[in-house]
Amino acid sequence: MKKTIFTGAGVAIVTPMNADGSINYDELGRLIEFQIENGTDAIIICGTTGESATMTEEEHVSCIKYAIEKTAGRVPVIAGTGSNDTAFAVKLSKDAQALGADALLLVTPYYNKASQQGLIIHYTTIANAVDIPIILYNVPSRTGVNIQPETLKELAKVENIVAVKEASGNISQIARVAALCGDELDIYSGNDDQIVPIMALGGKGVISVLSNVLPKETHEIAALCLENRFPEANEKMNALLEFANSNGLFCDVNPIPVKEALNIMGFKAGQCRLPLTRMSDDKIAKLTAKMQDLGLVGKVK
Repeated sequence: MKKTIFTGAGVAIVTPMNADGSINYDELGRLIEFQIENGTDAIIICGTTGESATMTEEEHVSCIKYAIEKTAGRVPVIAGTGSNDTAFAVKLSKDAQALGADALLLVTPYYNKASQQGLIIHYTTIANAVDIPIILYNVPSRTGVNIQPETLKELAKVENIVAVKEASGNISQIARVAALCGDELDIYSGNDDQIVPIMALGGKGVISVLSNVLPKETHEIAALCLENRFPEANEKMNALLEFANSNGLFCDVNPIPVKEALNIMGFKAGQCRLPLTRMSDDKIAKLTAKMQDLGLVGKVK
């Protein structure tokens, strides 16, 4: 059995931007404090929700360094260091390890669409270059490639590949991963609306977009699942389901809506970098109405 990086709800934290598009580190620090104060179990920095795709290498390393220093060991910091260039992923992963990251999150190569054998070689190459634990990230809707359960079984043989963030949306596939890999590969939900079913299959928690806005509530849902109190967890999740799906935080391309939601709360998350653009006024109005119902409008000062 491999050591689990964290249990519960880890936040896939946004990267706040100033009006000129530069990173707002002061606000990033404020968001990290908000997360820790409200029970978040891990900080995931420079993931998809953190707009890693439009960060320079210097910004990527700087954000990881800042998050590690600001968190100061209070919760694990997991650095997104994936790339569709294996050599670049190796370099970023080594940098993150040197900075003190607790673990890495490695998205599947995107656009070039590696074969299953290519995925095995890609991930094994990165794993062999570092010593810290690795979470694989399967999100076919964004990358165009799906990590098959049999491939995950093979990758689970690598000592420091310890988990997968599953955002395929395919519960049958995730059940097969759990059956094939057992204790050799932890599973985290990559979709907020699937926290309960994935944890019912033995998942350890969620890497969450919802946690940006509702860290305490997301933590509580995952904690109930860990205590096998699934009916209560399901009740709490159902109350947030409309907000956590395409009617709320996913009414546009992530992370456009969640950054807007944080702005509505009173944070200075700013806008996304191009090619992601601001939501339409009607979508903002609908998102604001849902947040009003949850008591989130202007919640922070």
